[in-house]
Amino acid sequence: MAGGGGGHKDLGPAWLKPMLRASYFHPCPFHGDSNKSECNMFCLDCTGSALCSYCLINHRDHRIVQIRRSSYHNVVRVNEIQKYIDIACVQTYIINSAKIVFLNERPQPRPGKGVTNTCEICCRSLLDSFRFCSLGCKLGAMKRGDGTLTFSLLNKHNNRDHFLGGFDSDDYDDDESSTPKKIRRTNFFNRMMDRLSIHSFNSGDGRDSSGDEAATNISPSTPPIFNHRNARRRKGIPHRAPF
Repeated sequence: MAGGGGGHKDLGPAWLKPMLRASYFHPCPFHGDSNKSECNMFCLDCTGSALCSYCLINHRDHRIVQIRRSSYHNVVRVNEIQKYIDIACVQTYIINSAKIVFLNERPQPRPGKGVTNTCEICCRSLLDSFRFCSLGCKLGAMKRGDGTLTFSLLNKHNNRDHFLGGFDSDDYDDDESSTPKKIRRTNFFNRMMDRLSIHSFNSGDGRDSSGDEAATNISPSTPPIFNHRNARRRKGIPHRAPF
């Protein structure tokens, strides 16, 4: 499963629930006496408790996401989390010039006036193109048995590979879609280079070519430039300037 860690295939990766349930923004129990020891990191590989910046030395080469705060709610940047899970149907927000998504539900018993769309789990006001206000609410709908939802990225990758056959769409011509354009160009280029190398090799000064190789020359060598004025000129007696 993309995002790794196993877990039930219909309820996201194994690290998702621990990340949503973890407690953040409290002093680290191991580095509490150090400056900036607030726990605002989570390791997707260890799926333990929240980490501070000093804890990261023990999580080298692990997948780490940083949890942030907005209006007393935990959020994560979209460009960090979307590499591991599919966040489709969850509304995103722009905060401090960064696109974020909320981790857990934010109940709103009284939606604003004129609101036509709300979160299917906690009734939070949403834009019409979204169904959930947070990752936790999407997970809640999946627990209810909504088979149309997934956190897996595998479906996206498999569809792309199926239609493109392992090549980018720019590699194909309209008339000959079964043969990659880059491969055809490469073969033609190689043939031309072979011809040019034979011609260059056989048109040398004779030190590196044999008689059989000279017979395969594509074109005769270029003759020397003939200058009529230089050909008729003879070297005469030098004349000295008068004293």
